[in-house]
Amino acid sequence: MRTLSRLLSLFSLVQFAILAWAYGDPAVITKIIEEGKNNNQVMNHLRYLTQEIGPRLTGSPNLQRACEWTLAKFKEFGLSNCHLEQWGEIPVGFERGKRQIARMVEPIVREFEFTTRAWSAGTNGLVRGQAVLEPRTMEELERVRPLLEGAWIVGRPASRVQSEEERELRQKINDALNAAGIAGRVVSSRSELVITSGSFRNLDYNNLPKDVSITIRKSDYDAIVEQIIKGKKVVLEFDIENRFIKGPVPVYNVIAEIPGTEKPDEIVIVGGHLDSWDGPGSQGCCDNGTGTMCALEAARLLMVSGAKPKRTIRFILFTGEEQGLLGSLAYVNQHANELDKISAVFIDDGGTNYCGGLTCIEPMAEILKHATDPVNQAFPEMQVKIQTVPQMPRGGGSDHVSFNQKGVPGFFWHEVGRANYTYVHHTQYDRYEQAIPEYLMQSSVAAAVTAYNMACAETLLPREKRTGMPQSRLASFIPMF
Repeated sequence: MRTLSRLLSLFSLVQFAILAWAYGDPAVITKIIEEGKNNNQVMNHLRYLTQEIGPRLTGSPNLQRACEWTLAKFKEFGLSNCHLEQWGEIPVGFERGKRQIARMVEPIVREFEFTTRAWSAGTNGLVRGQAVLEPRTMEELERVRPLLEGAWIVGRPASRVQSEEERELRQKINDALNAAGIAGRVVSSRSELVITSGSFRNLDYNNLPKDVSITIRKSDYDAIVEQIIKGKKVVLEFDIENRFIKGPVPVYNVIAEIPGTEKPDEIVIVGGHLDSWDGPGSQGCCDNGTGTMCALEAARLLMVSGAKPKRTIRFILFTGEEQGLLGSLAYVNQHANELDKISAVFIDDGGTNYCGGLTCIEPMAEILKHATDPVNQAFPEMQVKIQTVPQMPRGGGSDHVSFNQKGVPGFFWHEVGRANYTYVHHTQYDRYEQAIPEYLMQSSVAAAVTAYNMACAETLLPREKRTGMPQSRLASFIPMF
């Protein structure tokens, strides 16, 4: 009985703390936290996104599937104004097929971990050929010339500083290798992490890339070189199924809302980027399946809890982020007339760690503390800390930047916890099993509670007064309609 009494007292204290700090209805905040802790669905959302849909390169069929699926989920949860908003188009789409094979077959068998750049050529079937170390001089070129046709050229690291003469020699050798009919090139990553990148810019479907270049992890590269140095004949085998899609390919942001009851024209935005890189092995989980699925779950938590915010809470899953924040940059241009009514933008895009804080200027700090304090009461071991700085950050690596460049308060949740983001960032290891459920539970609740409180606050978040604000280098991008 005494234990029960203590529990009731503790519950009353928590309720009092929520009431003391909350802008929204304390009963609703309690429901959000209870649902978020006891019936959280973020891992189910993330499993479907990563395992049923997979990685989501901008302009790929997978990304379009993800946009349509998340749109359907927002509708299922009962949100309003659910739609796909086109922000542009890209000239050539791209997707990887199921055939992604890379290995040494002689003198030993070894499977490689590897990638190719997005929007780059594949092998057009299984291609087997001898590994030949890249010649460094014209004399070396002549010695290996009989081996070049159909060979895989194993690249050597280039010196960081090259003279004009060295660059000309390297180009001359490269031209000779291409003319000899090599199968392609194999290069080493800097470590055991294999990073995927690529660009659709200046692509023409009638003049697509043809050269094959494959990046393998450093230990695989070292194994090839070791065998060649021993004088062994090394045979490599690759089957890289890369497909180009004739464009233009339209690209979209996913948008859904919980309309405000008193000030529907004023907005709090919750989001992240739905697109990802698509290297073999990756599922686009922590960059940024985690952030977008936390946003999706935050929407569900608010709806299940019966939240009726005074301002509109708008959920936006941006795309084109990996190519230069393209979706969010286009959004701020397309919605220029409502930027003054956006109170705050909360972006979750730092992996699977929990939402551990926000950086702001001093006039914003007290409001943000009030908005996040119920999260700290609910998750005392995962505190949200408000950090003040003299001015809002001008740069950064995610979609909040597009808003900050326009003077709209944009926030990138600090990611705190045990996960190593470098291990998964654009690598072959960005997979579902890297996600940490308890952190994502906190993050989804943090997104829901913070957005709800901000949407019910007495005022919009104060803004920084800027003079001569530099324009982002991204501002020169014009969406390709």
